[in-house]
Amino acid sequence: MTDLATAPAPVPADPAGSTSRRTLAAVAWPLLGLAIAIGLWWAGTALFSINTVVLPSPPAVISGFNRYREFLLEESWHTAAATVQGFLLSVGVGVLLGIAIAAWRPFERMFAPLLVAFNAVPKVALAPLVLIWFGYGRTPILAMAFMVCFFPIVLSTATGLTSTPADLAELVRSMDASRLQTFVRVRLPAALPQIFVGLKVAMPLAVIGVVVGEMQYGENGLGTIIVQTSGQGDTSTAFAAITLLALISIVLYYVLVLVERLALPWVRATTSQR
Repeated sequence: MTDLATAPAPVPADPAGSTSRRTLAAVAWPLLGLAIAIGLWWAGTALFSINTVVLPSPPAVISGFNRYREFLLEESWHTAAATVQGFLLSVGVGVLLGIAIAAWRPFERMFAPLLVAFNAVPKVALAPLVLIWFGYGRTPILAMAFMVCFFPIVLSTATGLTSTPADLAELVRSMDASRLQTFVRVRLPAALPQIFVGLKVAMPLAVIGVVVGEMQYGENGLGTIIVQTSGQGDTSTAFAAITLLALISIVLYYVLVLVERLALPWVRATTSQR
């Protein structure tokens, strides 16, 4: 008893310090990887004397950005807005299709093979048809973004809704819950982590779809700038536009990650951390 009474109290955990270290690591490691990639790029252009028209060095890309800074930033907003719109359109249609596939077996048997076949078609091959259907402007760009990124959302939604843990399914059946109650309170919450996986896969694809659309039918946007500047041999500005596209994709992706963490706080609490 005396030993127990005089034993030192356990040192409390330091969750704040641990969180700050994880945050620092989450920022430091990507920055280190970016620095290494830029260093290798710069060293390669210098060591092999690569022509700027073929591959501009990082300083040349910065110079190209500075020449058209306001114009490039303005066009970035056009591309980012089209990406968000196309992505949200894909989310609305994709989630509804995924719910229908998970809820009704005949619907899955009728349309799942068609969805797989449509996803297998190269979307660039549909570019002339999209132009005939929608003409020039914003609509074909959104259509291209939708076609590129909606399938992962359908697949993840259907997979999540058909993978409800067996113990939860037995519990709601024992409580005589209706199908709507089961869907709202059990199946949908259990499927949300899987759905967000599909959303995170689809977000960069939406950027790709928008850029392809801008290259084909756009009057503005970064995709149009890439086509125009590369055709003129101004690869420095083209690379600056490509860099802005990468930044847009990264920002939108991590906004989605933040939404997932805020909407699904129980996921991090119930899963192991690496």
